[in-house]
Amino acid sequence: MAAARTYRIAVYPGDGIGPEVTHEAVRALRAAETRLGGFALELTDLPWGAAYHAAHGAVAPTDYLEQLRGFDAILLGAVGMPALLPDALTLEPLVTIRQAFDQYVCLRPARLMAGVRSPLARPGAIDFLVLRENSEGEYLRVGGRAKQGTPDELAIQTAVHTRKGVERALRFGFEQARRRRRKLTMITKSNALVYGMTLWDELLVEVAGDYPDVAAERQHADAAAMDFVRRPERYDVVVASNLFGDLLTDLAGAIVGGLGLAPSANLNPERTAPSLFEPVHGSAPDIAGQGVANPVAAVLSAAMMLQWLGLPSAAEAVRGGVESALRGGAATPDLGGRLSTSAMGDAILRHVAAGAAGSSR
Repeated sequence: MAAARTYRIAVYPGDGIGPEVTHEAVRALRAAETRLGGFALELTDLPWGAAYHAAHGAVAPTDYLEQLRGFDAILLGAVGMPALLPDALTLEPLVTIRQAFDQYVCLRPARLMAGVRSPLARPGAIDFLVLRENSEGEYLRVGGRAKQGTPDELAIQTAVHTRKGVERALRFGFEQARRRRRKLTMITKSNALVYGMTLWDELLVEVAGDYPDVAAERQHADAAAMDFVRRPERYDVVVASNLFGDLLTDLAGAIVGGLGLAPSANLNPERTAPSLFEPVHGSAPDIAGQGVANPVAAVLSAAMMLQWLGLPSAAEAVRGGVESALRGGAATPDLGGRLSTSAMGDAILRHVAAGAAGSSR
């Protein structure tokens, strides 16, 4: 009998509610590991963030990229404690990880699950996938400030779009669409951003020619924001630039019940470096330590990690546990319920351990 493969996972809980929701995600991972067997998870906690800064003068050690590179995947909770440190400082390791490890695909699914109420009047079936180009755009730190504090102060923030970066994101999106309902919508704003976004428009036409089986369209970002609310059922796979993808996925999370349910994956498709998995939500310092944060997004992010590692049965066990718990009425305060973070985790674990089947495809 072959020995179980061991996967090395870096666990970076971060700040605010990050440690609380990450704890529940780790519990779900352990439950799937125990129930299914055949693999082992070696989890290493990394105590980086605002508390680390208080002790060491930096939010992470100087060699954090070298430390992370040897792992198979990274599970992140959330970063940011604005009362203690500027967000630009606490977020810097996350942005650097995405870029240094070439995690150029950020996948953020939006699906309305049974037992969850959407704020939309007539939500219907909501099930789409947003692919956010994750390595360039507005998040590359290109620009600067001059004459600070004077009436002539100047700030320049340059968005960078490359043929390589746009094309590889689009191709990944088309491949995803082939596995789903064969429709891709690219979000642009080329009527105003006439250089970078026009490149996106032109490359969509070029790349779409290689995928004649996928219906491709483009839509301006403001129209997409309206249609995410008005008719979300029209979307299958959405591809967007770094900034537009970031903004639209917060809205996507809201229409399927809230950011407490929204997972994400930051992928290095070539697997030359570890990929990173995290809930879409932030650190929510206003509720940190109260035990009321919803852990579902973190747990579903852990399921995405298992899928990426080649453990689909374990991923489905975790997803199924979440869906069965929600379908059965388990809910934290953000969903209109009364369960604490740990109690919600308990509900999920009961279903994971029981082998409940979810409704994910």
